[in-house]
Amino acid sequence: MKKIFLASSLALLVLASCNKDKEILNTLNDYNINQQNKGYHFGDKLKLPQDVLDYAEAVTITYNDKETSNLTIDPNIFSLGENDVTFNIKTKGGEVLTQDATINVFAKVKPREISYEVVNQYPHDPKNFVQGFQLDGNTIYESDGQHGESRILKYNLGSTTPIASTSQPQEIFSEGSAIVGDKIYQLTWQNKKGFIYDKSSLKLLSEFAYPAEIAEGWGLTYDGTNLILSDGTKNIYFLDPANPSKVVRTIAVASNTTGYDQLNELEYHNGAIYANVWQKPIILKINPVNGEVTGILDLTNIAKQNTTGNDDVLNGIAFKGENMLITGKNWSRIYELIIK
Repeated sequence: MKKIFLASSLALLVLASCNKDKEILNTLNDYNINQQNKGYHFGDKLKLPQDVLDYAEAVTITYNDKETSNLTIDPNIFSLGENDVTFNIKTKGGEVLTQDATINVFAKVKPREISYEVVNQYPHDPKNFVQGFQLDGNTIYESDGQHGESRILKYNLGSTTPIASTSQPQEIFSEGSAIVGDKIYQLTWQNKKGFIYDKSSLKLLSEFAYPAEIAEGWGLTYDGTNLILSDGTKNIYFLDPANPSKVVRTIAVASNTTGYDQLNELEYHNGAIYANVWQKPIILKINPVNGEVTGILDLTNIAKQNTTGNDDVLNGIAFKGENMLITGKNWSRIYELIIK
């Protein structure tokens, strides 16, 4: 009888312990879901429920193979936007409970609403699926995508007739491009490599492999020192043009309320990165130091005039002096805007 009683008591203790574990994890989950919507800022302290802290001997957070016991949103650990983490709770009973969660980190300052005025329009070949778009002097350099139609070309602003053009093989889907001195760098979407051309003739000079952490090529620009690349995630990568297979540094992008991914065509101008967001009629102005969105240009009215489906979206940013040129995939117009 004693053995039965002891076994029953042990089973009840185990059951009680399991129920308590579930209760603590549910409490932590409720807290994380509530905070996911609110978000954090760098320097904020995670105020975990007291029940969780009382039950735990130690709490750590794992993110990107880093584990920290500092429950503060540290920019050395986390990045702007979504951070998929794991909470590790070592209980006073010696068990380790884990729970996955998303920590959203937002910028502290609200971005400015950038206004504009359309001051000119130019023709654009509607067959061109624009992926990269730059202006140098009066010459547009454009990278066009789609399998079997990908190419790099240049033409005079106001004309749609190419001065020079180099096509890609069938298996290549071209993406963003950037002017670096007397060369043009061009990305590919999923081919894990980029191309370098002579700027004058558009003759292919060489190829380069992507850094391991970059799965896809999306947008590309140049700040005078580094190539700046987007890959469809929240990240923007800085590469050395002399060795574009190596990442120099990385930023992630967010405003005070929203973490952004699917960053597409890029342009660098006057110390800021401008970025299209795939299938959104907006352009973000981004601080290249920390990834914070400092301004948003809403181009809904122009996009409505040119977009009929899911593919013919706003995608193309260049600068003509201090005025911005914009276009889109398969658009028949390039617009010149005064930015206010």
